[in-house]
Amino acid sequence: MHAQKNVLNRTKFKIIWLKFATAFVFPLALIACGSGGANQEVTSPPVIEKPAPLITQFSFLRSNNPQLSSDIHLSIANSLISGRVPKTVDISELVASVEHNASQLILNGEIQTNSISTSSFDTIVTYTIKMDDGREASYQVDVTKFTGLPIVSLDTDGNAPIDSKEEYVYGQFAIDGGRHFDDFATANMRIRGRGNSTWFTHPKKPYQMKLEDSAEVLGMPKKKTWLFLAEYSDKTMLRNTLAFELGEMSSLDWTPRSEFAEVFINEQYNGTYNITEKVEEGSNRVDLTGGGFLLEIDQLDRQDVDDVYFYTDKFLVAIKEPELSWDDSQYQYIKSQINEFETALFGSQFTNPSTGYAKYIDIDSFVDWYLISEITKNVDSQFFSSIYFHMVPGQKIKMGPLWDFDLAFGNVDYADPQYADGFWVKYNPWFVRLFSDPAFVAKVKTRFNYFRENQSAILAKIDSEAEKLKWAQQENDAKWQTLGVYVWPNPVVYDTYAEEVSHLKTWFTRRMNWLDTAIGNL
Repeated sequence: MHAQKNVLNRTKFKIIWLKFATAFVFPLALIACGSGGANQEVTSPPVIEKPAPLITQFSFLRSNNPQLSSDIHLSIANSLISGRVPKTVDISELVASVEHNASQLILNGEIQTNSISTSSFDTIVTYTIKMDDGREASYQVDVTKFTGLPIVSLDTDGNAPIDSKEEYVYGQFAIDGGRHFDDFATANMRIRGRGNSTWFTHPKKPYQMKLEDSAEVLGMPKKKTWLFLAEYSDKTMLRNTLAFELGEMSSLDWTPRSEFAEVFINEQYNGTYNITEKVEEGSNRVDLTGGGFLLEIDQLDRQDVDDVYFYTDKFLVAIKEPELSWDDSQYQYIKSQINEFETALFGSQFTNPSTGYAKYIDIDSFVDWYLISEITKNVDSQFFSSIYFHMVPGQKIKMGPLWDFDLAFGNVDYADPQYADGFWVKYNPWFVRLFSDPAFVAKVKTRFNYFRENQSAILAKIDSEAEKLKWAQQENDAKWQTLGVYVWPNPVVYDTYAEEVSHLKTWFTRRMNWLDTAIGNL
């Protein structure tokens, strides 16, 4: 009986203890779970993100590159690292100092020793940084030497100045082609001034250079004579290039090629130049095979004492090629041919396909030359100068090549070509007569549609060439300080290069819109 009572007591004690434990522990469990109750999940510990592989600074330090005069720090924008170095720096041998958070620095697949490894930056290169856990990031490194354009060195004997249009000075010519062109080893040359208003009016002078031997220059076919256009009045420096681009689209026999370059004369920076082929006879230029003639409508006061020319009823015509004597048989022949054409053009039967003007001229070349000159509204293409045409005996007269468009595209303040509307070249005496023939007008209308369809290509050319000159125009303006000031004969003056380019694009677009309507209504 006593033993049974003890068992009952122990049982009661267990029941009381369980009730106490339940009453005390269960609320603690609720508190631990939070106010969300029994369904609340326990929060996981936060995940700590590892830092991404990152380059924070990319430099060429003078302490590692004795050729530098000071440290150069490049800019970093997302995965592009870019910057410029002076003209004197050899970018094929530079030591880079790179600040980063990775364990390995790799250039084009090869591990680099930071601030020690010598590398070439002649092309855009790829740097990769790699973490211990395998994560990596890649950067494109674009190092521009000076402005990115090829660098031309003109060194005259004894540092003689180039101060005459008549007398050559002798010296040496070389090119550092940079990223896009072949280098040109030092060669003998002679050089003089050239141009008319561009020579006498502006401080930045244009030049004509003759190499000792024919050679390819900046990818252009071999020849001895090369021209350096200063593009001083044209602050975009693009107008001649755009006219040449239209010429490349056309059916004209030949259009000069050109390339921009930075020019140093006797080791002194002289600005950005447009280096072009000269309008002259040659298989790579104006092909006069068969005893042909290169001719130019010009003005008497632009003729030198040894120039040979003749008159028609409308123009003075200078014989540019070949060299002739007054009144020899070739002189008499070409004078007769051009005057016969002009007589037929202004004759009563001028539209007759057999006896009229069509007997004498290549009409397609006249149409294309006219349209390019009218689209650009080139002030000199009405009757002033640089109106070139050529002829080979037994063949028809052909217009071209194009030349001298720095005062085109509205860049003139002394004549109507300032404005995007209105005809101009159409009032050249020959074209006035041609436009009175419905057949010629029909050809002009059809051909204009071709150039209209390529309008966007010209606008894109403006953008691409302006981008090419983004550093060059800064250096050129630092030298000559033309932006924001009047330069003869600018009709407008803008403070920035971007505004000059924008004005050019706007003028061209308005011009094409006006011509679209005006030519359509002829």
